[in-house]
Amino acid sequence: MFLKIHFNLLQALFHSALLCSREMLTPEDGSDDLLRALKNRLGSLSFHIREYYWIDVKKLNEIYPYQTEEYSYDTVNKFNIYPDQISPWLVDWMPSKGGYLIGNLQPAHMYFQFFSLGNSWSIVCSLMTDDQSHAILDLIEAKWTGLVADMPFKICYPALEGQEWNIIMGYDPKNTPWSYHNGGAWSTLLWQLAVACIKMNRPEIAAKAVEAAEKLISRDKWPEYYDTKKERFIGKQARLFQTWSIAGYLVAKLLLANPSSAKILITQEDSELLNAFSWAISFLIPEEKSAVQKVPRIPT
Repeated sequence: MFLKIHFNLLQALFHSALLCSREMLTPEDGSDDLLRALKNRLGSLSFHIREYYWIDVKKLNEIYPYQTEEYSYDTVNKFNIYPDQISPWLVDWMPSKGGYLIGNLQPAHMYFQFFSLGNSWSIVCSLMTDDQSHAILDLIEAKWTGLVADMPFKICYPALEGQEWNIIMGYDPKNTPWSYHNGGAWSTLLWQLAVACIKMNRPEIAAKAVEAAEKLISRDKWPEYYDTKKERFIGKQARLFQTWSIAGYLVAKLLLANPSSAKILITQEDSELLNAFSWAISFLIPEEKSAVQKVPRIPT
């Protein structure tokens, strides 16, 4: 449905893959050039996502007066984003405290939907800064009714409806609004949320989600997903006794009981990448610098 080349989950997974590749290589392997290339790619990717995919109230206020069709090296609106793309739902939905990683970014288009897995994994793999990671969890707390409600965790928010659903989904009967991949709730997403919360020392958020799931998921025979805006119904085409539904709940439960077990999954902020990010900011024009979250430079 949303697997476009710049989709935020793919960016987070690519970041994780680069980190794993770097960890498996050593200079003794004669791989100096490859390690250098990995470092440069990681720095570029981190800067791009943190700067251009991030959205919060402050960023919305910066986009709102954007001028368009400006073609120069010092333009603020680098992707020629039209302010009219800011949807009414986002203006009303965005909390004063919190933010998130948008779904996608392309020339002249920002895709503002919130995708749970991409945002959770961007925290786990340190694609986001610590402040941005906390802001994502702040948003989840502030918008708990919409993102979690009776059964965690909505795969995306909001669902595509009306003409958007007709055009993008092609009248797909399985992906009707608030169902399946179009705003359905998937319990398998619990464990990624748990890892993100453990990393940021906020396990109570994941514990609350697990508690909500416990009230229904076993009674409902471990369905694949739930439908409707408040997740009150088992998905109309959901299969029962799904391994990943059971595993998502169990892994989240066990990780919360023993948080140290999550260390193998977590990537902490890399000082080299942090310095590279700070270095990249120094080349921005003044208007862009004011939009970037200040990141302290770590001495080497």
